[in-house]
Amino acid sequence: MKMKDVIISIKGTQNDADGEDSEIELVTDGQFSFENGEGVFSYMESELTGLEGTKTSFTISPLGVVLSREGSLNSSMIFEKGRKHEFVYETPYGSTTMGVDTKKLSVDFNEHGGDMEIEYVVDFQHAVVGYNQFRINVSEQNKGSV
Repeated sequence: MKMKDVIISIKGTQNDADGEDSEIELVTDGQFSFENGEGVFSYMESELTGLEGTKTSFTISPLGVVLSREGSLNSSMIFEKGRKHEFVYETPYGSTTMGVDTKKLSVDFNEHGGDMEIEYVVDFQHAVVGYNQFRINVSEQNKGSV
């Protein structure tokens, strides 16, 4: 698959077990490819997200979405509506197994980019630790503009 330069806009909301909301908005350059109903986009995390030195990739398929992180933090999360998946969360301090239960998954992509919305619950040892939501837009970089 040939990758192209894109602008990736991410709005994330995390609601922790204490009911505290934290929001993050990120607009960054990235790479994107889409072919035969499957796509991938990736970008480098920054200081803003606290994951500097980590490459984040989203792989889109008819089955669901996989979020992979490689670098200072390594993890892979599978988002599949109505199914719960476990994932290993690795940090510099050690690793642990957590669960992700996808409540909403809306994906609308073509070769020019698209939109995705994911709502999911994260649990650790069967206790909910957060309710998270991602809204992501991927759009082609306009080469003609300044």
